[in-house]
Amino acid sequence: MINDTEATKEILNHLQIDALNEMQIDFIEKAKHHQNLMLLAPTGSGKTLAYLFPLLEILQADLRAVQALIIVPSRELAIQIEQVFKSMKTPFKVSTCYGGHAMKIEQNSLGEGPAVVIGTPGRLKDHIEKESFDPKSIQVVILDEFDKSLQLGFHDQIRNILRPLTSEQKYFLTSATKMDRLPEFIPFSEPETVNFLQDEKDSKLELKLVNTPSIEKAETLMRLVAEFNNEACIVFCNHRDAVDRISTLLTDFDFPHGILHGGMEQIDREKNLIKFRSGAHNLLIATDLASRGLDIPEIKHVVHYQLPPKVEAFTHRNGRTARMHAEGQGYLILANDEMLPEYIDKDVEEIYPSQNFVSPELPEYECLYISAGKKDKISKGDIVGLLTKKGGLEGADIGVISILDFSAYVAVKRNLAEKVLRRVHQEKLKKIKVKVALAN
Repeated sequence: MINDTEATKEILNHLQIDALNEMQIDFIEKAKHHQNLMLLAPTGSGKTLAYLFPLLEILQADLRAVQALIIVPSRELAIQIEQVFKSMKTPFKVSTCYGGHAMKIEQNSLGEGPAVVIGTPGRLKDHIEKESFDPKSIQVVILDEFDKSLQLGFHDQIRNILRPLTSEQKYFLTSATKMDRLPEFIPFSEPETVNFLQDEKDSKLELKLVNTPSIEKAETLMRLVAEFNNEACIVFCNHRDAVDRISTLLTDFDFPHGILHGGMEQIDREKNLIKFRSGAHNLLIATDLASRGLDIPEIKHVVHYQLPPKVEAFTHRNGRTARMHAEGQGYLILANDEMLPEYIDKDVEEIYPSQNFVSPELPEYECLYISAGKKDKISKGDIVGLLTKKGGLEGADIGVISILDFSAYVAVKRNLAEKVLRRVHQEKLKKIKVKVALAN
């Protein structure tokens, strides 16, 4: 398909992308000539498309069996890759497996012989053990964000997934950090490497230091972020309780924000990410779950409320901004009983947020919930049609639309949200009576 220029253009058109970037083109070309490939590239540089295009060259349309396995460290990344793959509008079926998803539903889907299976290590291991699908038909194994999977301790699960495979599969590995050596369960030691990490040295990220008394740390954070004038910002914490504590303070001051950490229900994590992507929230308080592999748009500010112990985590957090030569700001909030870690230059410029807190304006967009999704055969076009024909909106009033299995979310201009809700009340979407409400 890559060799077919028209087919490639059609896929890019579906993805609403003008052209592939240099890294993607380089990887696609090398995939034609090498059995095993390692892609080293910064977070957010487009690694998913880099391996999905050559994957399409390998898949056989007449084979009703699992042909490709994509192993990822998180549920969010699995869902994101599935959405990208489906957006390419190929003839191939994809199935996604992860914890928090009904096992029986996944087994039924796997029984239909999807060409591509995407999943987290623990859940894929369970399916291998339960023989939910035959791994012998697998031709390609993709270990996406492989360094993160190892960091999270998924060695045993991945070993068990790969054990029943032959040594004939093609392997694509991606990583945002260099790896000294591969684990023993990988059936090769020196893959051909496509390295674009050198772009990180050209990053235009500026670091700023904010000193604060310990007891005032959360308030200092709030005053700092309020000065960003609603520009997109992620605040990183090391622990879930810090995320929740900051969220409580922000809520007390009616400061719009979302949160993200591993202790949340999956649907709440997805919803908060959707709101952040769509501009209904311009501030996200998160653990390092938000630092890797998630489809979060380029943001201007990264704030380290708690500094991570290792430089790798610090690098990945900062990778959310100043990516691929873009400019961005990084802020280090340091209490008077804390020390800068050794990996940070001690000559970082210190800044002083205003002592007066000014509550920011509400974001431009509001996020609406619709009680129908992919399983109801709902498309983005259907939603736009409902909101324009029945809701009275213009196309320019509608922002990002995200469609999940059984629900959808759409960003609309905040000043028009209540009017739209009144107009579409009791309306049907593709002959289905749906609930449309503010996403809470």
